[in-house]
Amino acid sequence: MKTHSIVYLIPTFLDEEGMDALPAYLTEAVKKAEVFFVENERTARRFLKKIWKEIDIDAYPWHEIHKDEEALKQVFLQQVKQGKIIAILSEAGCPGIADPGQILIAAAQKAGALVKPLVGPNAILLALMGSGMNGQQFQFHGYLPIDIPERIRKLKELESVSRKEKSTQLFIETPYRNMSLLDSILKTCGKHTRLCIAVNLTGKNESIQTKSIEDWRSALQDINKQPAIFLLEA
Repeated sequence: MKTHSIVYLIPTFLDEEGMDALPAYLTEAVKKAEVFFVENERTARRFLKKIWKEIDIDAYPWHEIHKDEEALKQVFLQQVKQGKIIAILSEAGCPGIADPGQILIAAAQKAGALVKPLVGPNAILLALMGSGMNGQQFQFHGYLPIDIPERIRKLKELESVSRKEKSTQLFIETPYRNMSLLDSILKTCGKHTRLCIAVNLTGKNESIQTKSIEDWRSALQDINKQPAIFLLEA
């Protein structure tokens, strides 16, 4: 009888064309899993079918992470107490990094489960690696405010922190609002501040470009509706 639960953190692709960015050993972890906690059941099922064609997808219990947090945590902890082998899947990239799976991972740690993060693509690290910016000191801020005056205030704050601490500031936006954010950046930040825009990471049309704000103003990139991450260094 099992007494210790194992929680596998299964990374998924950032771009469907970037399947080769995933290590083969993910399949072995998936084969061991007895229950899945996922950000989106439909896309998670499709992903698992891609890496293990023979999976009996309907034979497993499925739980979506974005449902009621407290109720979900109780369901998760019941699985942990029963010694189940659990898989947590992100919608894109790595569970627990800019991802709601962190709630369950924290519960697993508190309950004493064995948490096993597995290697896979992560937009934050890939963009930072390719940017040429400071990888010794950096901060990720998630989404910036939608309200334009608030967004401008935040951008000024990030630029000031970057200049003072010699650090890289990273943030993201919903793809259909990319151009609005980019417009705010180019109007707000100093001309010598560097901006990296990393788009479609691991995909066929991947692009990672770092330029000064001044240079971006004369060579504006159309990134509308494309998954992107932005890095700022003053």
